Amino acid sequence: MTQIIPDLATGTDPAAQRASKLAQITEAFGNPFHVTQFDKRDSAAALHAQHKDLPAGEKTEVRAAIAGRVMAIRNSGMFLDVLDDSGRLQVFHPIKDVAPEVRTLLGLLDLGDIVGVEGSLRRTPRGELTLDADRLVLLAKALESPPEKYHGLKDVDFRYRHREQDLVATEKSRLTLRRRSLIVRAIRRALDERGFLEVETPILHATAGGAIAKPFQTHHNALDIPLSLRIATELHLKRLVIGGLSEKVYEIGRLFRNEGISPRHNPEFTTIELYQAYVDYEEMIRVTELLVSESCRAVHSGTTCTFDGVTLDFTPPFRRASLFDLIEERTGVDFRLIVTRDAVAAEAGRLGVPVDPAHNRGQIIEAVFGHTVEATLVQPTHVLDLPKEISPLAKAWPDRPDVAQRFETYCNGWEIANAYSELNDPREQRRNFEAQAAQKAAGNPEAPGIDEEFLKAMSFGMPPMGGLGIGIDRLVMLLTDSQTIREVIAFPTLRPLRP
Repeated sequence: MTQIIPDLATGTDPAAQRASKLAQITEAFGNPFHVTQFDKRDSAAALHAQHKDLPAGEKTEVRAAIAGRVMAIRNSGMFLDVLDDSGRLQVFHPIKDVAPEVRTLLGLLDLGDIVGVEGSLRRTPRGELTLDADRLVLLAKALESPPEKYHGLKDVDFRYRHREQDLVATEKSRLTLRRRSLIVRAIRRALDERGFLEVETPILHATAGGAIAKPFQTHHNALDIPLSLRIATELHLKRLVIGGLSEKVYEIGRLFRNEGISPRHNPEFTTIELYQAYVDYEEMIRVTELLVSESCRAVHSGTTCTFDGVTLDFTPPFRRASLFDLIEERTGVDFRLIVTRDAVAAEAGRLGVPVDPAHNRGQIIEAVFGHTVEATLVQPTHVLDLPKEISPLAKAWPDRPDVAQRFETYCNGWEIANAYSELNDPREQRRNFEAQAAQKAAGNPEAPGIDEEFLKAMSFGMPPMGGLGIGIDRLVMLLTDSQTIREVIAFPTLRPLRP
């Protein structure tokens, strides 16, 4: 924040000039920051809509009161553009006819100031809906200059660090974040209408589980115990179903993973996770298609949108394809026939896929898929039959124990959803947890430990169920044509600027 130094108030520094104007306003009219309210009866957008048929040059007897930020000052304050959360409206003051105190206040206004205005509506001869003001109230003085008109488009780092200024300057930023809200609302409405119960689960975990990711660590002083920020909501949500709170639960919330930052990754991000008893992953496919298509309708009034010049069609049903078939189509190799880990690694190497010596057979096959197939999945596609070795919380097919009853949904080459028929055998789950704990002991920071509380809950009796997770941020990116995740998160994680 800029520090205002009174001794510089007469200089040319913009902040000092604004401080000088504030001092003059305070002396003449009182401190604007002492104003607590303004009767804002109207919005700019509503006024434009209500009077869209008003002919050019016509006056009305309609009284209106708006409030917002001064975005333009023309002709010594005769014309102002005021921006509220719905749009802009032109305000007119006849400088020669207004009271002297109003003329004085207009001369002390700056771009960015917050004002309340009241008057009557007309449409100018040039066709601009205008508020002829007879009352002007300064509600807050902007002590820092706003960005220039296109500043937000040029300086990306500035936009993300000062989102409040970006929102004022960039209409697309406002539209994107508002569409995000519409998408979340559509997901919530679709699930509520189908009998799902929205719940909340802990963010602080004694054992971070439900995913393979490196957690953020913290410490609880009063209990004197280490804790992790959650990397998934899965295990607690399952425990609520086990307890019979509801057979259908969901949570929309933040997850935290101490990993890299990229155009598709932010250390904290939002997901919707849901679980439904007595169904399998086939029902989760239907729910995925419902939520994605309803999200698209919420912002596009249909099931298609354009991303980076490509039309994406979210009309159900989506394409389905086996992971192994997709790899074979791209490489000519059927990895179902390659049984041993070393043979899979050798084939992956031949295909030019880097192989981590610590990876098992399933992880190598996953890497081959990522290297050869992912980028080709432009239209929504459910990728079925993932290796069981990379699906420790999923059931395997009885006749194919190395293949999970699981799918991932891809679009534009990105994974946007992950779901499976949930494993409910506590004995097998313990073995899977123990294998992950061994990886953790061997130095893998992403491998979770053994969650004894969840295993105890499973042992109490867990019904068969389907589970689904959808990445809200990536879905919003697709539906708003945003090229980076930072566009769809109001305040993305950034490295602090060095002094």
